[in-house]
Amino acid sequence: MFRVLLVEDETDLADLLGYNLRKAGYQVEAVHDGQAAIRRATESQPHLIVLDVMLPGLSGLQVARQLRTQPKTATIPILMLTAKGEEIDQVSGLQSGADDYVTKPFSVKVLLARVEALLRRSRAGSAESTDVLQVDRLRADTSTHQVFADEAPVKLTLTEFRLLISLMRKPGRVVSRADLMYNAMGPDVLVTARTIDVHIAAIRKKLGNLGEMIRTVRGVGYLLGPVREGAAAAEEIDAAGL
Repeated sequence: MFRVLLVEDETDLADLLGYNLRKAGYQVEAVHDGQAAIRRATESQPHLIVLDVMLPGLSGLQVARQLRTQPKTATIPILMLTAKGEEIDQVSGLQSGADDYVTKPFSVKVLLARVEALLRRSRAGSAESTDVLQVDRLRADTSTHQVFADEAPVKLTLTEFRLLISLMRKPGRVVSRADLMYNAMGPDVLVTARTIDVHIAAIRKKLGNLGEMIRTVRGVGYLLGPVREGAAAAEEIDAAGL
């Protein structure tokens, strides 16, 4: 049975979500503030965290950032709940380490679908056979979800890892945003192109000097190429010239 940590300070909503998650077959633990969320996530290491942005004390954004820095919680999928629908708020959630987000008000069916999609992606990753990918000075092991840039470990979220693997499987070839969405998030999750762009920006930052290996193809998507000494990071490429 999959264990879900629900972090929501509104008692009525927490009770409603907890009831429906249990009804769907999940084991649910609910906490109501950021400090408790970090403590319980570290101790119990749930399969997934449903995290509200607006929390007393530490905000959901701060909680996500701290969870991503701890080895025990760095790769746990996070579904963020936000009462704000503006793009900047969604971007902030993704930049903090969330794998996906749902904007309030939302239907319980939508939330359950997003939870299932995230867990399905997580299961698919753990079920993969050992497959070590190497592109120049970048290496990834799909069986352990480990990434190394110049032999230094890189901590990526589940979504970031799957996006990077999609690019590493096709080195030197353009991968469209639509294909990246499908490969990283599955067919049941609808996200904007901006969501993919935010995740790619986060991956580039985490890769440090190797971030420039991921190149933007204007109007199409991205490609992963070899390190270019002295090249500007994330240089845009005209698709017509490829």
